[in-house]
Amino acid sequence: MDVILIAVISLGAIALVLALILFAASKKFAVYEDPRIAQVAEVLPQANCGGCGYPGCSGFADACVKSASLDGLNCPVGGQAVMSQVAEILGLDAAAGEPKVAVVRCGGSCANRPRINRYDGAKSCAIAAALYGGETGCSFGCLGCGDCVSACLFDAIRMNPQTELPEVDEAKCTACGACVKACPKSIIEIRPQGKKSRRIYVSCVNKEKGAVARKACTVSCIGCSKCFKVCPFEAITMANNLAYIDANKCKLCRKCVEECPQNTIVALNFPLRKPKAETTEVAQPAGQPA
Repeated sequence: MDVILIAVISLGAIALVLALILFAASKKFAVYEDPRIAQVAEVLPQANCGGCGYPGCSGFADACVKSASLDGLNCPVGGQAVMSQVAEILGLDAAAGEPKVAVVRCGGSCANRPRINRYDGAKSCAIAAALYGGETGCSFGCLGCGDCVSACLFDAIRMNPQTELPEVDEAKCTACGACVKACPKSIIEIRPQGKKSRRIYVSCVNKEKGAVARKACTVSCIGCSKCFKVCPFEAITMANNLAYIDANKCKLCRKCVEECPQNTIVALNFPLRKPKAETTEVAQPAGQPA
């Protein structure tokens, strides 16, 4: 009996010592977490899409609390409404961010970009891109396997069965950038949504010289620089035989759209232009002042 009692007392003493050691360690190595981090995380959408540039909503909440300003911090899913709540919790100002949307910069549909071979492998753009240049003569364009569709958490992208190109539903798109990361050809870009959802961009990423690019796709950019020369706002740059429109400089005048001989420049959600009024000159009788 004494042996059992001694064993119980010994175990109890050991447990007490260990408990004291754990208590002291927890106090010495305790990590303080600002309670505002949990408050900010609670108002975030918890999509954990990474569109903010941080590893999930908890990482973004931590960055907001530790930052002295919310400039440069934005939750693309929650938008301005969520950022206003975050600003209220932290006592900071939330500058109004411009809405953005994903844009597919490839017009190489089946009609514009003839197929010259057929891919018979895994249905994945990443795998197809690692193996070869694609089923058409353009090695820069969309591969059509739909990795961007799978990557989108908001059902904002679908593959058009006729064109075999991805289409973005701007009403659902949160500009999180998941589709941009998923595309191995870098044809998807996050751009400002624009006033009244009007946008102008070059729907091509082909960097081949004009003749080669045009042979591969009838609506490819051929690097002719006509759009560059006609733009009055210096919004267009030319590099690697390819035009690019800076959305921050573009004033949506559409002069480049009219000038492009390849119909490569896309103007979305604009009203139809009114036809120019035809002017007829009336012949004046001889001797009469004009």
